[in-house]
Amino acid sequence: MDATRYLPFLGRLLIGLPFAMSGFGKLAAYGKTTAMIAAVGLPAPPLAYAVAVVLELGGGLLLIAGYQVRPVAAVLALFCIATGMAFHTNFADQNQMIHFLKNVMMAGGLLQIAAFGAGAISLDNRLSKGQGTVANAAPAR
Repeated sequence: MDATRYLPFLGRLLIGLPFAMSGFGKLAAYGKTTAMIAAVGLPAPPLAYAVAVVLELGGGLLLIAGYQVRPVAAVLALFCIATGMAFHTNFADQNQMIHFLKNVMMAGGLLQIAAFGAGAISLDNRLSKGQGTVANAAPAR
């Protein structure tokens, strides 16, 4: 048994689960979340709220499942950088600096997923095997 076969899945789970949990949490906190978005001066807080929920909840679940992980991870990496720059720029506050660096680190991990893919235990891998078999089959006569 090759233990490294499971590491990409574990990595996707450890990055995807907090995103999904955050997205679920936002579903129960519409007012608080839109107020926080408005407080930093972002336009259209209800739209920003919807985008955040879709990206966090949807992106987190897609990462965990291992479906379309390269584009999902790239979008979430951009989201991490954007949210870090929008919400955590008071570097005089150590807590804000820590949160900004957390966003940068998450973006780095997501870029690794975007670069190297989902791994063996994923829907991407399972679907590519199915397509490869059909594409390589001899044509019917």
